[in-house]
Amino acid sequence: MSINSIENTTRYTAELDKMFAQKSATGFFADNTLATKFVGAKTVIIPDVNFQGLANYDRDSGFSRGAITVSNASYTMEMDRARSLQIDREDMDETGIANLAGQILGEYVRTKVVPECDAYVISKLAKIAETRANTVNANCENPYETLIDLINKVQSAVGFDEELVAFIDNNVFALLQNSTEIAKTITVSDFKQGDVNLKVKSINGVTLIPVVSERMKTAYTFRNNAAGGFVPADDAKSIYMMVCPKKGAHLVKKTENMRIFTPEQNVDADAYKFDYRIYYDVFVPKSGLDSIWACVSPELSITAQPTDIEVAEGEISGSLSVTATSEGELSYQWYKCANEGGDEAVKVAGANASTLAIPEALEGGKHYFFCLITVNGITGIKSDIACVTVE
Repeated sequence: MSINSIENTTRYTAELDKMFAQKSATGFFADNTLATKFVGAKTVIIPDVNFQGLANYDRDSGFSRGAITVSNASYTMEMDRARSLQIDREDMDETGIANLAGQILGEYVRTKVVPECDAYVISKLAKIAETRANTVNANCENPYETLIDLINKVQSAVGFDEELVAFIDNNVFALLQNSTEIAKTITVSDFKQGDVNLKVKSINGVTLIPVVSERMKTAYTFRNNAAGGFVPADDAKSIYMMVCPKKGAHLVKKTENMRIFTPEQNVDADAYKFDYRIYYDVFVPKSGLDSIWACVSPELSITAQPTDIEVAEGEISGSLSVTATSEGELSYQWYKCANEGGDEAVKVAGANASTLAIPEALEGGKHYFFCLITVNGITGIKSDIACVTVE
């Protein structure tokens, strides 16, 4: 049977969407899109309902009339992302295409699509909190107090009957688990995300969602070059924690399609071709803008990046350096990586200063290094990648 059947395309799309729901830290926001309506290629209408409060009942005139205001707000979708993937005909036979394609596409969604969507959604919500001054200062010695403060701020805005979620940087989450306070209050509860039921940790009914540091920044650059993907923006700050109602945002996915072509239909190569596209955005109704609260790191900026250098083999000397400024306490860790994209990064042992002495054991060729600068011992940003050429 041809791989390009409607049944196969539908099956792949459904399975990938299910994987998105299972692996995404923010996928549950897609459950809140019941009352959305598309009116154009990039426009979504989401109703925002407001009521008037109670008034006294009058025994002569009866009930005081109250208005229900339904404002249909228009939102513009921004994220239209896609990628075309190919598997050479010789890498599989007709009977093996379905399984191998499913594995490859599933891994692509898990490692590329989900992290990018999470990063975009979390950064956009954090920007709303910053813009409306809904932020608290971090207590790095007792992060539990910071979390409780955030929860109280949100509950003051929405009440105590709303289900809340707390996105927590993985480093902060590790500190939380070591605190004596959380050990007394943390429980395991059920959390529904799409058609998937998950077991999660919670405090006083607030679901705790640990998120890796790379997805907890206030701003990103979503690249449109050969490498694609996303990187933190130059002015990005780290998000330590963020609390909001589970129903506080709408993740709208207008398109999550998969097109499949056989080698006979692929005019570019003798390979199976898979075109994946996802068109999405996250929106917060006006009535919920003050229900999002965040704790972000002090501003951290790199004022001098490490630069490329050439050295002579057998006579290696010199150093790489980085300069950063922040109101918080800075720490440094240098990494060696495989290429200018930062792949296969490994810590350089003992390289914990702003300056890295170039290792004398380097052999001829190109070697790549960058520095991870951390503020308050929790999370930070990476420097540019510098190339050391040994000739």
